[in-house]
Amino acid sequence: MHHDHSSPHTSDRRSGFWRSRYALGMLVLGIVAGYFLWTEHRAHLQQWWPYALLLACPLMHLFMHKGHGGHGNQSPGSDEGRRSNSDRD
Repeated sequence: MHHDHSSPHTSDRRSGFWRSRYALGMLVLGIVAGYFLWTEHRAHLQQWWPYALLLACPLMHLFMHKGHGGHGNQSPGSDEGRRSNSDRD
């Protein structure tokens, strides 16, 4: 069964919220609010930057490794398996 995906009604739905003028307005309001929050609270937020950097290290490690679920899952026929077997000889 063949469906025509080029009708004008489907292209309106695909554009979605992020291409609308409301999204642009919310983005501008968010930038303005962020600017004022930063300028008003900069003095007491700067004391937390060293802690934020220290916290960023384990968070990046956790999210980049996806919870360490990928370690040791190499199949015996993969390149890693062949390299580790040849290193043992």
